[in-house]
Amino acid sequence: MSKRSIIHMLNPMKQNSPFDINMALDAGYDLIMPYNNVELNEVAGLTQDAIFSRGPAGVKKTGLFIGGRDIGLAMDMLDAAKSAMVPPFEIPVFADPSGAFTTAAALVACVERELKKHFNQDYKGCKAVVFGGTGPVGLATAVIAALQGAHTTIVDHFSLDTALQFSDEARKRYGVNLRATTAASDADKARLLSDADVVFCTAKAGVQVLNASVLEDAKQLKVAGDVNAVAPLGIEGVELMHNGEPLKFAPQCPKSVGIGALAVGNVKYKLQQALLKETLESDKPVYLDFRNAFEGARKLV
Repeated sequence: MSKRSIIHMLNPMKQNSPFDINMALDAGYDLIMPYNNVELNEVAGLTQDAIFSRGPAGVKKTGLFIGGRDIGLAMDMLDAAKSAMVPPFEIPVFADPSGAFTTAAALVACVERELKKHFNQDYKGCKAVVFGGTGPVGLATAVIAALQGAHTTIVDHFSLDTALQFSDEARKRYGVNLRATTAASDADKARLLSDADVVFCTAKAGVQVLNASVLEDAKQLKVAGDVNAVAPLGIEGVELMHNGEPLKFAPQCPKSVGIGALAVGNVKYKLQQALLKETLESDKPVYLDFRNAFEGARKLV
């Protein structure tokens, strides 16, 4: 009897995400095995239990997914799983904590498409600002944009120390230099927008980060992308389905355009599905993180 496909879903938090479980089932896995409260030092043992129990044929129908909310911990868990493999007993591993890697990849790819379409340029030399830049999606967005050559600033609403901490971590882990700042007032936000080419809004759902008066201070803004799908939306005038529509409240930047949350989400959904299918269908073990996600998102947009 042929073996059924299984994906083991490791999560350092109390609950696994129903979103990820649904996506894995829809990608074609027969069985989903969630594990909660998984600690980093347990990953190697769980990985080896998964690979040694099915034989060389069975490992081809076995996958590992890493969730959670901490993107740094997710990367450490991916590395721990990879180090635990014993060829030919190897299985694919896909890290996407809180959907941050696929969401960020979709956002950065959608904005890049509009930069090329409307302004004939890419991220190299662009000034990018990430509001909500210390959250999982925001930090992943900032790292991806910086790796593409953008001069990127991460913004924490409350704490400069928090922003500096995440900036330092990004430098050590990924070799990127992120400027760190805080912006609690409209005046702070307007200052950051005054010379920004690109704005990413990845702040908490249901919070409007950039209102019309702030957007009026933008002088060279080209593309603004928002991932908040809960009213009020993150950027005033950028609607859920906007996919390159003109920004309403940036009069000094008449060519500027916006990307809404559902336009990003459509790419994110297809991307996570495609990467999960890759773990199921690939002849060789693959190890997927935000870099692979961005490559896939570029193809989708």
